Amino acid sequence: MDLSVLFLGTAGSMPTVQRAPSGLLLRRGGDRILFDCGEGTQRQLLRSVGLPDVEHVFLTHFHADHILGLPGMMKTFALRGREVPLSIYGPRGLGGMMSDLRRIYGKLTYEVRLVELAPSDAVELDGFRVGAYATAHGTESVGYALVEDDRPGRFDADRARALGVPEGPSFGLLQHGTAVEADGRMVEPSEVLGEPRPGRKIVVSGDTMPCEATALVAAAAELLVHEATFLDEEAERAVQTGHSTARGAAELAREADVALLALTHLSPRYFAPAVEEQAREVFERTVVPRDFDVIDVPFRERGEPVLMSLKEHRAQLEPSAS
Repeated sequence: MDLSVLFLGTAGSMPTVQRAPSGLLLRRGGDRILFDCGEGTQRQLLRSVGLPDVEHVFLTHFHADHILGLPGMMKTFALRGREVPLSIYGPRGLGGMMSDLRRIYGKLTYEVRLVELAPSDAVELDGFRVGAYATAHGTESVGYALVEDDRPGRFDADRARALGVPEGPSFGLLQHGTAVEADGRMVEPSEVLGEPRPGRKIVVSGDTMPCEATALVAAAAELLVHEATFLDEEAERAVQTGHSTARGAAELAREADVALLALTHLSPRYFAPAVEEQAREVFERTVVPRDFDVIDVPFRERGEPVLMSLKEHRAQLEPSAS
């Protein structure tokens, strides 16, 4: 199943000409999940993949650069006659914040479900879960880890044939965990399947200083999306404001042994190459996405996560010309 992250906004606290405030669209099969919704997020969606009927929005915290796009997007959904419920998740205080925003977005055509998440709470979805964990930003804030369910082990077709299982539907049943009859006895899936294989994991830190919770949650993740608001010369200010330096994020990624680190929430005082260079001194597998860049996240046995432009991503998905 395809799994990718589309970066809608990679700027720090205010937009620049090239970068919008925080927003990230995670796409897994038919699921569309939004993490944070900074100013202009719906326009970023319209400029890239269109405005899908997102069913789940996860907010890391309630600073303006992470939520100001929400009322406009919600109103647009209503103007389009949306009927599907929208679930919005966030740390403690979500209900009060959304009550304040209701003065802006007004009456809607669909139900809005608000869920306040404490650290260690998880939302169970089809084939995966999104868990919250505590971050260090000096306010009510959480990061999120999307973790897929384990996958069945590899199917041993030769072993299945040796047990008398005919090729065809019986192979599929065994691969999906159902015993089948062959040669007068029941063949159990455990006889032809290897050990379960872990699903993929993507961690989104939101705004935070590097913290042990992120390192623990992100251990062996395919992708860690971590903020990098400052460089080394402003390390003291990073601590004062509850943010991270590029080097600090890279040290955390090295400790967690993630497959790829993506740095976001860039301050306009820095150019992306400088941010990337400082991080790569510590952790080589670092990228600094631009708005509308995509990271494809394959299963580990199929390769490493890859950063590409949206145009490159679309070309990769198109069927090869015959």
